Amino acid sequence: MSRSSRVAIDVGGTFTDVVELLPDTGELRFDKVPTTPAEPTAGVLDAFGVTESELSDVTMFTHGTTLGLNALLTRTGARTAVIGTLGFRDVYLLGRTDRRTNYDITYRPPAPLLERYDTFEVPERSLFDGSVHRPLDVAAAREVAATVAERGYDSVAVAFLHAYANPEHELRMREILAEVAPQVVVTLSHELSREYREYERTSTAVLDAYVKPIVRRYLQTLEGQLADGGFGGRFLMTRSGGGAMTASSAREQPVSLILSGPAGGVIGAAAFSQLIGEPNLITIDMGGTSLDASLIVDGAPVLHQGAEFEGLPINTPSLYIHTIGAGGGSIAWLDGAGALQVGPQSAGAAPGPASYGRGGTQPTFTDAALAIGYLGTGSPLGGRLTLQLDPATAALAPIAEQLGLSTEALARGIVRISTTKIMGAVRAITVEVGRDPKDFALLSFGGGGGLVAVDVAHELGIPTVIVPPGQGAFSAFGMLMADVQHDFSRTAVTPLADVDQATLDAAYGPMTAEAETVLAGEGFAPDLQVLTRSVDVRYSGQEHSVTVPVPDGVVDVATEVQKLFTELHERQYGHVMEDPIEVTTMRLRATGAVGKPTLPVLPTRSGPTPAPEGHRNVHLSESQPAVPYALYTREQLLNGDEISGPAVISEHTATTVIHAGDALRVGTHGEMVISIGTEGRA
Repeated sequence: MSRSSRVAIDVGGTFTDVVELLPDTGELRFDKVPTTPAEPTAGVLDAFGVTESELSDVTMFTHGTTLGLNALLTRTGARTAVIGTLGFRDVYLLGRTDRRTNYDITYRPPAPLLERYDTFEVPERSLFDGSVHRPLDVAAAREVAATVAERGYDSVAVAFLHAYANPEHELRMREILAEVAPQVVVTLSHELSREYREYERTSTAVLDAYVKPIVRRYLQTLEGQLADGGFGGRFLMTRSGGGAMTASSAREQPVSLILSGPAGGVIGAAAFSQLIGEPNLITIDMGGTSLDASLIVDGAPVLHQGAEFEGLPINTPSLYIHTIGAGGGSIAWLDGAGALQVGPQSAGAAPGPASYGRGGTQPTFTDAALAIGYLGTGSPLGGRLTLQLDPATAALAPIAEQLGLSTEALARGIVRISTTKIMGAVRAITVEVGRDPKDFALLSFGGGGGLVAVDVAHELGIPTVIVPPGQGAFSAFGMLMADVQHDFSRTAVTPLADVDQATLDAAYGPMTAEAETVLAGEGFAPDLQVLTRSVDVRYSGQEHSVTVPVPDGVVDVATEVQKLFTELHERQYGHVMEDPIEVTTMRLRATGAVGKPTLPVLPTRSGPTPAPEGHRNVHLSESQPAVPYALYTREQLLNGDEISGPAVISEHTATTVIHAGDALRVGTHGEMVISIGTEGRA
């Protein structure tokens, strides 16, 4: 008899994490397999291979991938052209003035994804109100399309002036390209963003076009392989804005996937914060290649109406995530001054850290953690990968000799530098934006998060660290919580005083109809559709705006929006003004609700916490070279169990380290809640 299940798979730089939910029992299974950079779909299929369900039993598959992001990082995307309005050919390359150039002599503008040779222009022009100032010159458009075909471009972005207000010319340009250059993949700017700011909209279209052929091929290949294996369920992709999108939508708008890699963890953290009653969390997700830091405030993730990739704007909603190159595979090296550095270069999945025994020779954070005793050789990672101490020591030795240190002292330095970098990432999303880390608990996950979380919390004065169940694959768990989302927006710069309910209904009517049609086409009945309105509001003449929810059922909409705007503006910028207020953009988030998994309640032990399974020496410093740490297996712990540091708690997908003075208690759902002490710090 077949059974239904849901599977989430998160492809990282080193490991591919998988979570399987069995709805009939509520059981969650966490696992991980090596990522396969040379053949991306192979790692996904390998992840399905470690689940208990057959592909034909999977009713929903949610997937996160860094494929588009990696293409941008390595500049290996499609050969792309951009077509703009006559006289505005250089919008993309000119960009915007950056004030950092005034005081940072090391600043370099972001490298564009194409050259001027790849830019084209067509006679046409619409105005800000959507009226046509100059009709599209069809003959000229055909000439440009012919040149695009002759030069062999893979992809083309079309970004005409004020197409957000009137997309007619962009749509006609796509028709011409389909006739003259049918082999070229086309992106239209208005289909990604219906907002003003010409450069941001053009940049978004170029980024989308740059990764679209690669993402399309990947998804088409993966969909075919899954179908061949009997999969017939719903296939979703996580998106940068914190929700999910269907695979078919992702093929058409892959720019929404670029920053989606860490999104699963933030989605899961928001849901988990509500489950355990901790509304304010700092999250750190330490994987094999990078570390992602984010915030949960009042039980919800922080969302930005726009994002950047290496300085290139993406005009779509995105979660607020700060990423640094500090993962388990981060390589230790000496700079020109002979100072020790860690990352951002990573050993990745192939060959990986030296301790993996796969041919890696460069020392990494993982090798250092093994050398000082945080990690051991007795607990295979993911049940399959056993770390090897001798290759790790051999990799550390050359740098240790150059610095005149023991390998253990060097390893402690590597871990300390990584911890300091992670502290900087946490400070960037808290202290540097006016928030006190002491007002938050630290939620740590990812394969390496548990190794550094307690030290980070101690240094920043964070009183509590929480480690969720299945921490090594928690991002994949978060993907199971992701609803399908679509974001619609319309620029309409209007004095707030002129906005009333009738104005809003007229503006939101077309967006609402479009949203309901899209969700219905994706299989969401009306009772599973949630539409949320918001507006971007600013003081007249300001550059930056504040996104304010549109209240329902109020008589005086303008007064209520002004009140909310004033509160939010003071919270974000520290002041309010008497200047006139105006609305710039109206937004609609359309959500298709999917069933949410619930974590099972862990049984309570009738007796005391079991004794440790043994001890392992940990190198804390030259004066404390071999401090015994008690060893526990997380899968053996139950609700209410308590452990006093120093201790190492290993589990199937990760390891957690606590020190002398720290106190750990296992919570209702298996979360480990660590109260931070002040003794025995390295």
